[in-house]
Amino acid sequence: MPPLLTDTALAALVLVVQLWPFLSRDNPYGGPWHWWGYVVVTASALPLVWRRRAPVVTLMATLLATSLYDLVDAVAPQPIWYTGLVAIYTVAARSARLPRLVMISGTVVGGMLLVGSSETALRGVVLFVAAYAIGRASATSRAYATALEERAARLEHDRRREAERAAERERARIARDMHDILAHAVSLMVVQAEAGPVVVRSDPARAEATFDAIASAGRDAMVQLRRMLGALKEDTGSRAPQPTIGDLPSLAAQVSGTGLDVLFSTSGEPRSPLPDIEVAAYRVAQEALTNIVKHAGATRADLRLLWADDSLMISITDDGRGVTDGARGPSDDGRGSGASLPAGGSGLIGIRERVGALGGSAIMGPRTDGPGFRVLVRLPLTETPRPRPSEAARS
Repeated sequence: MPPLLTDTALAALVLVVQLWPFLSRDNPYGGPWHWWGYVVVTASALPLVWRRRAPVVTLMATLLATSLYDLVDAVAPQPIWYTGLVAIYTVAARSARLPRLVMISGTVVGGMLLVGSSETALRGVVLFVAAYAIGRASATSRAYATALEERAARLEHDRRREAERAAERERARIARDMHDILAHAVSLMVVQAEAGPVVVRSDPARAEATFDAIASAGRDAMVQLRRMLGALKEDTGSRAPQPTIGDLPSLAAQVSGTGLDVLFSTSGEPRSPLPDIEVAAYRVAQEALTNIVKHAGATRADLRLLWADDSLMISITDDGRGVTDGARGPSDDGRGSGASLPAGGSGLIGIRERVGALGGSAIMGPRTDGPGFRVLVRLPLTETPRPRPSEAARS
């Protein structure tokens, strides 16, 4: 119901209650009650229609009207002035601190001075103070409810923002994985397919092995893509696990089938890292080796794991061309360096983002001990705060 309509109905109800003594009692002076009483009662009730818009003015108008009630004798006695109680309640519930304190003080003092009977004055003071207290309790309850609503709205807003950030992180992860899987598989297939026609006549056995390697790379890409797409479905059936550090020797052997001699080695005491670290280590090695196959023109690559107490270091080096002419160095987002990415390439950028999202770091650049390129990645083995994707990209 609209507030104005509610206040109008309240004013009408209070008017009826205040007029009830005129209808239920006989005039001891004889004849009908004096018209002045009807006028004052009506004048005291009408301001209640605007009590929400101007509570202080409403209270002042009501008190002024009731103070004029006893100017004549032939008026019905009023046990309680409900108009004043409603007005003081509204002031307590809706006015600022200073106006409401001034009004309650003036109402109490003025009532005690104007009412002749001490008992009547005391009763009036108690009623007005009670109405004021109820108004303050209502205001406090309303403010508390508003604060709860605002807090709930903030929490809902934060929940939505976190859900959006989580979705953004998941999209970035899926994009990186899709890039790593497809780039690796397609690169191996292209290299093998280009070598196949060369050896098909001179060395049929090697040609057969080349085509087997193409088929194997394609099947492996299909398996990983099915695994990734299955993770996007809502069903909770069993799925094959993500690649881990234990799959790196197989990766090195697979890449060696392209003619690149990949040497895999480890040092330190192996640990059991978090699943995200396992997947990231595999994808970093996969992307670096794919870049070597595609761009470096190398004959040898070393994939080394160094286990420390709190971190895992991954080193991938090659003896290829290193930084090609016109390619940018390691300080400008890693594009085109080492395993020389073409303009706009996202392989090494993807490595930086993947590692940064896990709280690690990546160093990429030409080797200082000879020709070739080096990718050195550090992954933490303990829980670390993860930056947002935008922060990881800037790191």
